[in-house]
Amino acid sequence: MPFVYPYDHPHDLPFDQLKLLVGGKAAGLNAMARTLGLPVPPAFVITTEACNRFLADGWPDGLDAEIREQMARLEAVVGRRFGDPADPLLLSVRSGAPVSMPGMMETILNLGLNHETEQGLAAASADPGFARNCHDRFRALYRSVVGARTVPTDPWDQLRGAIEAVFRSWNGEKAKTYRAHEGISETLGTGVVVQAMVFGNLGDESGTGVLFTRNPATGEANLYGDVVFRGQGEDVVAGTHDTLPVSCLDERMPDIAAELHEYAQRLEHHYGDARDIEFTIERRRLWMLQDRTAKRTEPAALRMAVEMAEDPAFPLTREAAVSRVAAILANPPKRVAQGGQAAAALTRGLGVSPGLVCGEVALTAEAAVAVAEAGRDAVLVRAETSPDDVHGMARACGILTATGGFASHAAVVARDWNTPAVVGASEVVPDPARGVVVIAGHTFPAGALLSIDGSTGEVFQGRAWGVEEVVPEAKVLLGWARELGIAIGEADASASGEASPATVTAAATGSGQSPATADDALRMLVVRDFRDTASVAVSLGCSEDEASAILDELVGSGHVEPSAGAFKLTAFGKAAAAKLLAADGDAWGTAASTAALDAFIALDRRVKEFATAWQLKDGAPNPHTDAAYDASVLGSLALLHEAVMAWLDGAAAGLPRLHQYGRRLAAAASAVAAGNGKYVASPRVDSYHGVWFELHEDLILLAGRSRVGEVAAGRA
Repeated sequence: MPFVYPYDHPHDLPFDQLKLLVGGKAAGLNAMARTLGLPVPPAFVITTEACNRFLADGWPDGLDAEIREQMARLEAVVGRRFGDPADPLLLSVRSGAPVSMPGMMETILNLGLNHETEQGLAAASADPGFARNCHDRFRALYRSVVGARTVPTDPWDQLRGAIEAVFRSWNGEKAKTYRAHEGISETLGTGVVVQAMVFGNLGDESGTGVLFTRNPATGEANLYGDVVFRGQGEDVVAGTHDTLPVSCLDERMPDIAAELHEYAQRLEHHYGDARDIEFTIERRRLWMLQDRTAKRTEPAALRMAVEMAEDPAFPLTREAAVSRVAAILANPPKRVAQGGQAAAALTRGLGVSPGLVCGEVALTAEAAVAVAEAGRDAVLVRAETSPDDVHGMARACGILTATGGFASHAAVVARDWNTPAVVGASEVVPDPARGVVVIAGHTFPAGALLSIDGSTGEVFQGRAWGVEEVVPEAKVLLGWARELGIAIGEADASASGEASPATVTAAATGSGQSPATADDALRMLVVRDFRDTASVAVSLGCSEDEASAILDELVGSGHVEPSAGAFKLTAFGKAAAAKLLAADGDAWGTAASTAALDAFIALDRRVKEFATAWQLKDGAPNPHTDAAYDASVLGSLALLHEAVMAWLDGAAAGLPRLHQYGRRLAAAASAVAAGNGKYVASPRVDSYHGVWFELHEDLILLAGRSRVGEVAAGRA
């Protein structure tokens, strides 16, 4: 199978499989160009398989030749040559994973510029300032993304370096943090889209923007987004530039606005859902650069579902609408009634993710994590956020930024995680060096309480309050559910009366298990730290009272410490656990532990593919509205589990304590067989994928290796 395809290749694949092959960005470009006939800059795409081969074994054999072949096709279509000093073809090199991970991986624009090609671009565009601006942007991006002190002058060397950097970014810390938060499989890899540049910074009649076909915070059925004139893509999403609402095009470029409205409607009807679109205008010519399913807040999802289903021209039935948001309806969101706040707002920004929250001012991502670890709420306050902040954003109760718009990094991530957020509050001036933030002339130190309302965009001193009520769209959809006989909340064990994780695990424990000990708990905590009492009980196969007694013993001995309602190892505890694992490894033998880990790798891909098939459908998060698809995925676990247990029985013959993983895997498999999909991969229960991950970590440590080393070797 080829590593490289033209962007409009006639793939004979369902859309979800196409996304797994070439990534979501390339699959979207293919649909826009081939199916809908929208204006897309010509491109070619390098597959996710090439990425995985590169990460495992280095640059794949034959990849250079395929890239050269596709570049020749691209040159023929565009009418310019790559590296031509007279009229150069310039490229964007962009990541594109099968699941959207906004801002988590790398992009390089204007690739192909050096001293000679800059002169050619200046002559071809009749704008030397524009050419110089493109070259400056390229050098800065290349040094930052590739990590190079100097930028190669040979465009082909530039391209190789950029592609390798995009591949490597799949395993970057920010990408791994995001995948861990979202439960995205580590095995997917990223595609790389190599596309002819179109220029939003080419004069006053050029610009670039991001729009949502419906407001992703409220669900309102109007185009919503940001545009920057004389700018390129990073100027919109980074939150570092002042943006204009996309509605300004109605007056400034009405012909472009009309095209965008038409394309937005066609894309919505094609996919039956709201879209997130990136576009560039080059000298009053519109180009479509990306299309994907729009991330949205829960209230927006409910409003969209109602309005789409009530529109007779829209391809969404009431039944499908209810099924799409059934998980949200199990615990419907509330809104804050206006006028409830106790004091006047300090300032106002753009409310991009609704909810009223109060927390301590945290001026860095690390500070937000520290506050959360201490069991308190933090509002992360930044000039703007970047992917480097995601670990703090994941722990903050709210996000406040001084700059940015609806498509900024902070806005996109906050909506994805349903974290209340206010962006573009220009009177907010964070000063991390001094440990303060100045808001409308008032100075607040780190740790001071602020409240933000992600619906109104207001920022308050101290703790604000408001009256909450269930959003009206939830009431409409719940009514439809009753009429249609659709049960809401049955997938939630706590709501449906299904067995709890501890009960499910206990049912599969069997007889003859030895009582859990403090040493068992130490081994378990070093494999996955930071667990609460219930999680410890499930993992050890004991009651919560027994787990609590063991944890009390370990706290008393200094091996474990409480932290934010959970428990984690102290330095003393980590050292003790390391000794236990070393002794296990010695008793088992190096050859046996290494062989077990090697045999595990063969099954690992199958387990990850199973979890990914459950989490994704049509290349997007699985809404679990297709009962036949879900049943086929869940049914596939039976044979896989049989193979897993056969391997594990052999491994446990040499190290009997590994049977504990068999007990937990059997419990998860039993729950899955009963139709409870949460036990596939949900981090909230002792899921099959979660137990499998812990087993992998245990085997790595027993073999005297590290996960970092295994990842570098392409084995994790």
